[in-house]
Amino acid sequence: MRRPASDLTSADRAHRLKNLSAQVTLAAAFVLTAVKLTGWLVTGSMALMASAVDSLVDAGASFVTLVGVRYAQRPPDHDHRFGHGKSEAVAAFTQATFLAGAAFVLAFESVQRLVFPIPLEALEVGVVLIAGSLLAACGLVAMQSWVVEQTGSTAIAADRAHYLTDVAVNSAVLVALGVTQVTGWTRADPAFALAISGYMLWNAYSIVGEALEQLLDRELPPDERERIKDAVLGCAGVRDIHDLRTRFSGDRTFVEYHLEVDPGLTVDVGHAIGDATEIAVQRLLPGVVEATAHVEPYGIADARLDDAVAGNP
Repeated sequence: MRRPASDLTSADRAHRLKNLSAQVTLAAAFVLTAVKLTGWLVTGSMALMASAVDSLVDAGASFVTLVGVRYAQRPPDHDHRFGHGKSEAVAAFTQATFLAGAAFVLAFESVQRLVFPIPLEALEVGVVLIAGSLLAACGLVAMQSWVVEQTGSTAIAADRAHYLTDVAVNSAVLVALGVTQVTGWTRADPAFALAISGYMLWNAYSIVGEALEQLLDRELPPDERERIKDAVLGCAGVRDIHDLRTRFSGDRTFVEYHLEVDPGLTVDVGHAIGDATEIAVQRLLPGVVEATAHVEPYGIADARLDDAVAGNP
């Protein structure tokens, strides 16, 4: 009794938005990387190098996001009957790996520069370049936030997390260059770079946590599960519900449950009640929802998932 949401126009619009966001972000990532590398070569700033490496990681991550988003849009096939939505979570996990690796390398380089400081050059050029990069990153984050709000895409959300990091990184670099220019303290630059690497590592940890929620089929929050139960129990003919299972994959939510109805009902009537509950669940939750009701007689004594989860024999 699977009843996927039928709003194809909305789904197509979401796909187009995610593709456009991924393409714009990828192009911007390469431009920002080139600008920051130029700034690093001119100034020798470790903080600018950190920002350049962060942007290079962003470029690779944006490419992974683009591939993941496009793969996630494939319809269910013979080998993937639940669809391909988890590829967005895989893309997010890959991004986090890139980010963490870059953070460790930058931390090592920053410590070296703290021990053996090097004077910086052409700081004015670096300030102008990083200020422009900061404005561009803010524009990208604004665009991605809107796309995430419209589509609920995990991959775009992870990519946005990268560029939120980029905003923080660019701000830190701007401060580092300013402090160095005003005070002449050469260790200010690597000190800020070390702080940036720590922030990048923390951000990678956050992205991994969100991706694993999908990859490991984490349940929806308790309040949403209660709303689902209430919606099902509110349908005519429903006596009870048990063994509710939920998970999400990309922008698609899967809901399965055992639906108890009066034992004397015909198969046709029980089927109609199940259909009604599935429609109620689909209308309750945002995005694409696939709800599946397993109809069975009220009061049946069988092995239940609820008991196993609760630790009851």
